[in-house]
Amino acid sequence: MDLTGIHHLTAITADAPANNRFYTETLGLRRVKKTVNQDDTSAYHLFFADGAGSPGTDLTFFDWPVGPERRGTNSISRTGLRVHEDSLDYWAERLRGEGLTTGKIVTLDTRASLDFEDPEGQRFRLTADLPGEAHPWERSPVPAEHQIRGLGPITISVPDLEMTEAVLTRVMNMQKIRDYPSPDGAGQVHVYAMGDGGPAAELHVAVQPELPVARQGAGAVHHVAFRTPDVGTIHQWAERLNQFRIPSSGEVERYYFRSLYFREPGGNLFEIATDGPGFDVDEPFETMGESLSLPPFLEPRRAQIEAGLKPLD
Repeated sequence: MDLTGIHHLTAITADAPANNRFYTETLGLRRVKKTVNQDDTSAYHLFFADGAGSPGTDLTFFDWPVGPERRGTNSISRTGLRVHEDSLDYWAERLRGEGLTTGKIVTLDTRASLDFEDPEGQRFRLTADLPGEAHPWERSPVPAEHQIRGLGPITISVPDLEMTEAVLTRVMNMQKIRDYPSPDGAGQVHVYAMGDGGPAAELHVAVQPELPVARQGAGAVHHVAFRTPDVGTIHQWAERLNQFRIPSSGEVERYYFRSLYFREPGGNLFEIATDGPGFDVDEPFETMGESLSLPPFLEPRRAQIEAGLKPLD
């Protein structure tokens, strides 16, 4: 029962059309699913990923009319995006050309990296990836060799490590593998690995008791999801959380994957999600993400739902 890495990360936008433009045009990701929040059908749920819509590459957004987040602890504080090490100069020039706030290319936790913020203030870190399989999007404005390859590592902020670490290591079977100095000079960041490890399978925990409690809003991360292979293993995870008496959502059918939600002791919302069936379960692979997709239980309400959504393109 090992998680195999980051599955997806869901954040909040207050401007879906601008969000769609930024992630497809500036970051060059493929929009692999245009759907709605299954619990709030007035809001888009947009999925951006690599060319194949691979698990571990989806960056998703709820579109809610909210003000900016208040930064602080008890939050998922920085989203890692993996790129080829030789691509960091390309990205520094591209992002600065768009007028975005960026840092310098530095070595952090032994890897070359570049910090930046999206137009709503969500904090990202481009991280040099390990060699391996990639699925570039042939219609991306970003050259294939420089495209974002997927998610990871993800950084969370908590005020105290002890209980969070207990859940990560004893319940979720992550391995604590190292620490490194926080880039803001405030203590240590603790690294926990899943599966085979590497940047696609790491959770970084910054302990920051001096910060106020964060308040979610535009630019904030709503939750992070971790990979499990299939429905059989998510049954096992549901049972494991019950054994440890950790409250959870129980299994939720999201149609493109099956999910299980719970909060770690630092207050962050975690999800465990299956790798399949994937985004082409209800539309052709070649055109997925181009039109509004609804799971079968929402299909009878299509006209009503579409009438309440603003145009994206």
